[in-house]
Amino acid sequence: MGQLKVVPSGRPGRGRLYVTLPDGRAVAWYDRRANRISVLADDQRDAVVEVLRPFLTGGASIGPPPVPTAAELRGLALPPDADLAPNRPGESLLGELDHGTAGTRARHRLRQDLAAQQRSGDAFDALEAYGWRILHCVPLPGLGRIDHLLIGPAGIFCVRTVPGRRQRAAVGDLLVAVGRAEPRPDPCWARRAAARAERALTSRATADRAGRTEKARAERALSGRATAHRTQDGLPLPRPAGHRTDGLPLPRPARDRTAVPSDVRAAGARTGRVLPARVTGALAVADASRVEVAPTVRDLRVLQPGTAAPELGSLPVVLQPQEVEALFALARDSRTWL
Repeated sequence: MGQLKVVPSGRPGRGRLYVTLPDGRAVAWYDRRANRISVLADDQRDAVVEVLRPFLTGGASIGPPPVPTAAELRGLALPPDADLAPNRPGESLLGELDHGTAGTRARHRLRQDLAAQQRSGDAFDALEAYGWRILHCVPLPGLGRIDHLLIGPAGIFCVRTVPGRRQRAAVGDLLVAVGRAEPRPDPCWARRAAARAERALTSRATADRAGRTEKARAERALSGRATAHRTQDGLPLPRPAGHRTDGLPLPRPARDRTAVPSDVRAAGARTGRVLPARVTGALAVADASRVEVAPTVRDLRVLQPGTAAPELGSLPVVLQPQEVEALFALARDSRTWL
């Protein structure tokens, strides 16, 4: 038991805790969010529980590693260069500050934008404890980028960050005015980005569904050919997979409802929508002394870092956990957007 050691991984307080041997091989891990201990070596079960006891919260379940879902398999098969999950808030601005223009005024604005994105990103990352999945700096075709993409129980939000600079911010239908600076068309940008994000996710989900349909059709064709050859050769045909040896039908296997978003909502299938929830545009106003929103702004969500978590938590639930994971698996792939 004294040879085992606990190694943290991921974000502090939210990542996994791995139990490893002296040579570095993992024998178990503790998932904080699921409150579950996955043991790889049964002979080490008691020692694993003992070494993890100071870190456990409540009655944690213990057992072999769970079978990965389709969304988890998609994430494991994703090339590292195409994975957007490791992106930090303001990832593109960091490169511009290092290798961009040398103008003092332009660099000052970049630093303000970077500070606002980092502050908003830290507040959004805290939502992961409540079942949300967050992506930062998502590329769009051309040179555009989505500052933050939030996928959670309340839906999908495409967020544009607005630096408040400790001044009054007035949000209207078309423009955002911060202090005495020239108003910016951030609301229009947020609406366009949300529409493009919904088209990209819908296109990828549709392509995945078509690919699965073609694969199933090819498998059926191969199975039909094999049956025809066995009939010509006089060999006995295989028993249908849906019947037992006594001739009674077997119960249908549970359908994998995490493969693509179009398969996880009956309501979406009835209405013909591919995505289970629409993408909503949002503005994150960071470090403003006061935020005023025009009463005519109804299709945008205006968030502030300090109150984003309770505001989003109070919205009605439209996505189930398996839908959130399926959408996150699509969105974290850069090929979905480009």
